[in-house]
Amino acid sequence: MSFSVWSERRSGAENIRPGDQRSPWQRDRARVLHSAAFRRLQAKTQILGIGQNDFYRTRLTHSLEAAQIGTGLVNQLRSKTTPSLAAILPADALMEALCLAHDIGHPPFGHGGETALNYKMLNHGGFEGNGQTLRIVAKLEPYTQQHGMDLSRRTLLGLLKYPVLQPEFDTTAPGAHNPLNLTPWKPAKAIFAADEDILNWILAPLSATDRALFQQVEQLPHSPFIKSRYKSLDASIMELADDIAYGVHDLEDAIVLGNITEAQWLANSEWNNLPDAFAQQMQHIGKALFSHQHHLRKDAIGSLVNLLISSVTLAQVLPQAQEPLIRYNAVLDDAPQRILHCLKQLVYRCVISRPDIQQSRFRCQNMLMALFDAFCSDPSRLLPANTQLRWQQAEPELKTRVICDYISGMTDDYAEHMYRRLYASGS
Repeated sequence: MSFSVWSERRSGAENIRPGDQRSPWQRDRARVLHSAAFRRLQAKTQILGIGQNDFYRTRLTHSLEAAQIGTGLVNQLRSKTTPSLAAILPADALMEALCLAHDIGHPPFGHGGETALNYKMLNHGGFEGNGQTLRIVAKLEPYTQQHGMDLSRRTLLGLLKYPVLQPEFDTTAPGAHNPLNLTPWKPAKAIFAADEDILNWILAPLSATDRALFQQVEQLPHSPFIKSRYKSLDASIMELADDIAYGVHDLEDAIVLGNITEAQWLANSEWNNLPDAFAQQMQHIGKALFSHQHHLRKDAIGSLVNLLISSVTLAQVLPQAQEPLIRYNAVLDDAPQRILHCLKQLVYRCVISRPDIQQSRFRCQNMLMALFDAFCSDPSRLLPANTQLRWQQAEPELKTRVICDYISGMTDDYAEHMYRRLYASGS
């Protein structure tokens, strides 16, 4: 398959201004960087709530760090592969576009907000952050009249962490009506059925056989939902950059703020199960991470990132596929992959699972559900004028999706402000 098809835009127009020498991927990066959806990431939760401290990461700073790590992974892969394989690797500008855009579909209040909106959308196609990212870049962001940012096909393919459609959900299933406990309603890892046209256009260059291989799914454990099994080469690099940024840089925040102690770090028995060379590295890094000398901790963070980036390789995850963009994925070697998993689990156990964080998540989830109920109860009165127009023009089955689009696009502060405006006495 010629790679020219992957640089096409859905509008069919290039809109190259006179004298513009940029590649398609550089133009895509610019469209992401200058979008309102990207700017809103500065006021959306990464782990800890916006406004609690001016030090730690937001979704915006996380995305910037992921972009830097993503290009590092690409450069590492270029140095390790044959010229024929290096030719299929994404350009740096493409990888930056993917990493900058990967979180723009996340609603206010992080994954808690995502679960709340998914619960409210059970009868209307569900909600999931990556699915909303695709909606924003391909439909909602007003760069064009009909095609959102009108990004290149390969860029859209790289943003698809889950290249399958949400199945219909049986809302008569046991336990489907307990809004106080949202734990069972973490979303399906899939694209909204309402955006099937976008998905079909992205995957059009694939043969029927390749598409069937690429779109295999598996059942999520302890959940009524599904998850796709495969992603493209570019998406695998982007997701790895996301995981490293989360596992390492959010760990740094947690250590500086005192949420992870040296005792908790040392209590992780997995460090002792690593090969000797890696065990010694982690012992040295651990001492520096909890040093009172700031420059030693920064050096340890850099060493962790380098350890992970330098271990990346290409693997054939779908060896029978004809299209190289889905045949290959970026993967970490075994020991570095175990280290990254441990870092992410440490952040989850010591920060995200803390009762005060979970209590705040519970409160924020209920705020979003209350906002959803309010706007659905009387959209022609409560929605802002531009959203009202979209709601009026939408097909009947998509009117609730318009309301979900509006709420998911809110920043944390705006959602709080809107909740107080609608519900708090004396506001």
